[in-house]
Amino acid sequence: MTDKKELTSLLASSALKLQEMGLNHGATGNCSCRDGDTFLITPSGVDTENLSADKMVRMDFSGNIVESKFNLKPSSEWRFHQDIMSNREEVGAVVHTHSIYASSVSLFNKEIPPFHYMIAVAGGDSVRCAPYAMFGTQKLSDNIIGALDDRKACLIANHGLVAIGENLKEALQIAEEIEHLCHLYIEAKKLGEPNLLNEEQMSEVIKRFKTYSRWTKE
Repeated sequence: MTDKKELTSLLASSALKLQEMGLNHGATGNCSCRDGDTFLITPSGVDTENLSADKMVRMDFSGNIVESKFNLKPSSEWRFHQDIMSNREEVGAVVHTHSIYASSVSLFNKEIPPFHYMIAVAGGDSVRCAPYAMFGTQKLSDNIIGALDDRKACLIANHGLVAIGENLKEALQIAEEIEHLCHLYIEAKKLGEPNLLNEEQMSEVIKRFKTYSRWTKE
């Protein structure tokens, strides 16, 4: 079991990894992980390169700050992190990015259809797009909860991407894969309308992924 010190270090390193992968920049995006009856989240307004384990903010599931060593505020998006983990007991980590391709596709406020079998990494036959709402609001959180129903990722209209997982590793892997799919989708649309897989084909992939090691609990 990961202890509290290791978990804060893992969260800080995960935020840095998102930047190294080009999925976030500066102080954009945020990530969190469950820790018993509390959760840890990256702080607001701190450039990723300046993050460290002791700067992570601990909150309870009533929205209260439990621990903040430097009196840092939690990410302005703490509400949807809290709501996702409150509504989904199996979720241990939440990753939010402002990555280029996912953010670009989000500008059209449309779901990504099953143009490629890897869409199934999001848990279904599409990647939904949560309707736009002001960042940090309950409305945005509600929209994200709806878009994530039976899913592990969704776009946020005119904003970015949210990916969830049983742990930070899974959430990061899904965020990376959805960003790649968004890039591929943009390139495909330049050539015309891509062929879409049908319901039967996607159901087969989703079933296969349930036993495929990379997308199952390790």
